[in-house]
Amino acid sequence: MSLLATRSLHRLLSCTLSSSFRFQQIRPMATLEELSAAIAQQSTLLVDLRKQQADNATIEEAKKKLGELKKSQGQLLSTAGGPKEGGKKKERLLLKTAKGTRDYGPGEMFCRDHIERIVKDCFTTFGGSCLDTPVFERKDILAGKYGEDAKLIFDLKDQGGEELALRYDHTVPLARYLAMNGAINTQAKLWQVGKVYRRDNPVMSKGRMREFSQADFDISGVWDPMIPDAEIIGLVCTILTRLEVGEFTIKLNHRKILDGVFEVCGVPADKIRTISSAVDKLDKLPWAEVKNEMTNEKGLDPSVADKIGEYVKHKGGPELLAILVKDEALTANASAKLGLDEMSTLFSYLEAYNVLDKISFDMSLARGLDYYTGIIYEAIVEASAPPGFKDANAFASSSTQPTTGDTSATPAAAAPAPKKKSKKPAANADEDEEVDESQVGVGSIAAGGRYDNLVGMFAAAAAGEGKKAAGLPCVGVSIGMDRIFALVWPKWVDRGMRSKETMAYVMAAGDGLLKERVELVQLLREAGIKSDFLLKNKPKLPAQFAAGERDEAPFAIILGGDELKEGLVTVKEQRWEFASGEKRKIQSDDKGTKVKRSELVDWIKSTQTFKEWSSGKLILS
Repeated sequence: MSLLATRSLHRLLSCTLSSSFRFQQIRPMATLEELSAAIAQQSTLLVDLRKQQADNATIEEAKKKLGELKKSQGQLLSTAGGPKEGGKKKERLLLKTAKGTRDYGPGEMFCRDHIERIVKDCFTTFGGSCLDTPVFERKDILAGKYGEDAKLIFDLKDQGGEELALRYDHTVPLARYLAMNGAINTQAKLWQVGKVYRRDNPVMSKGRMREFSQADFDISGVWDPMIPDAEIIGLVCTILTRLEVGEFTIKLNHRKILDGVFEVCGVPADKIRTISSAVDKLDKLPWAEVKNEMTNEKGLDPSVADKIGEYVKHKGGPELLAILVKDEALTANASAKLGLDEMSTLFSYLEAYNVLDKISFDMSLARGLDYYTGIIYEAIVEASAPPGFKDANAFASSSTQPTTGDTSATPAAAAPAPKKKSKKPAANADEDEEVDESQVGVGSIAAGGRYDNLVGMFAAAAAGEGKKAAGLPCVGVSIGMDRIFALVWPKWVDRGMRSKETMAYVMAAGDGLLKERVELVQLLREAGIKSDFLLKNKPKLPAQFAAGERDEAPFAIILGGDELKEGLVTVKEQRWEFASGEKRKIQSDDKGTKVKRSELVDWIKSTQTFKEWSSGKLILS
């Protein structure tokens, strides 16, 4: 940063912080409007400091001031205004959604329903059966299954004598369900779509939330090796292609290979899972920071970390597998040898699914959850990694040759490093650290793997100490519906997609003709044409057209007294276009087409609009 820029930044900071201090000292009873203005000013300052890469101390001071202002605003909102009841001032209701949650309007929900329909159609196409489990579980069911992520579980405390928690994913509830039903060796394909909950720091614009939807597809039972695993990956590729999320890559690894690498490099057995969790952050952090976590925070010998680095930086395809097979130290390890053999089998099956071009064999992929035992995978798009990291981490740029020299100077290392979380406890445990959304990617949009022991673990725990219980191998995938929505929604808007299913809007010219309108609407609905009308007895025609336009109904069907006597209706097709970046209705002098009422349904179903209706498009090319 130049000297001039530095001085300007310091003047800006000094002025703003001192004014914030005076604001709090001089005006302890500031109004909501004044506090809102101060918060906006402080937020702008914080963004400017980050853009100009100010030092950490300066940024932390600005964040602290912003937090104090927001806290003051919250206190004022909770006590301001309202009549007194029983001598106490009535609290003012703060109308907002809980942190990490959001509302979806009708247009957004139409897009989400479109996404969900495609996902469910693919699930059933691949032979799946639907399952539903409760959104909360007994806490002991969820405890101890997620490794370091267990701290993100929402506790519900004591509810009717049970310690409960909101489900973190669909996998553990599925395993509990299978164990409850005997954990018999039934070969099954089960899917589930629903909300899950994680007490994480949310980034709402990237689809990273505390309450979000996941769609899971799992295959249970003993099958021939790697066939179910290939089926799952083929399913994921089919779904993401149909959803048109853009270019995507399936990052692929094997827990047995990774565990073998750790053992060969000299990682103590009791540190393998925590080191695995650190390695899994290589899609977000440069190697230098991951190594720092492994050595300084988790106590791993630096020389062991360097050996791990020589393996986990590689990514590629079958050619990387061929190189690893020639690594005598690695193949001498029983776990790694089994993983390499299974990976070879999997690649041969993926070629039959015609998806090899979508696969990246990525040695850095670890999947921190404790229950994975075999193949693991993540689906990513260009927006998955934070800015500055995608070239080095997100996509499969072949990197199969050993690295020499200083390995910390990767393209990722040039990016601003994410700020470390403070180790000090927050003044308010419910207040989480603010996340800089400009430094966060969408993350993986689908992920999963093989978990052969989870069902057996539940069955054994239920049977009691010392008793044997049946196990049930499983492999599955979780699809992040909100993350996919974050990618699809901007394209949905840009392509002129609809916001509602209403295809026909029935209107009356002249007298209200309410009974006749209702009868025609019912006729259309029974024929599978989604229709509506204005719920007024004698509405004016312009008001009816305005209502139909709000619903973006492509067919305006107009009833008139003379036409009714002749058994005719007038159909006016309505079209939309993009103009100056906005979607607007095309104005036309067309008076419409006279259609026999008895032929109306067939007439509508013969149109191009009806034939392309399932695509969700409003503006037809």
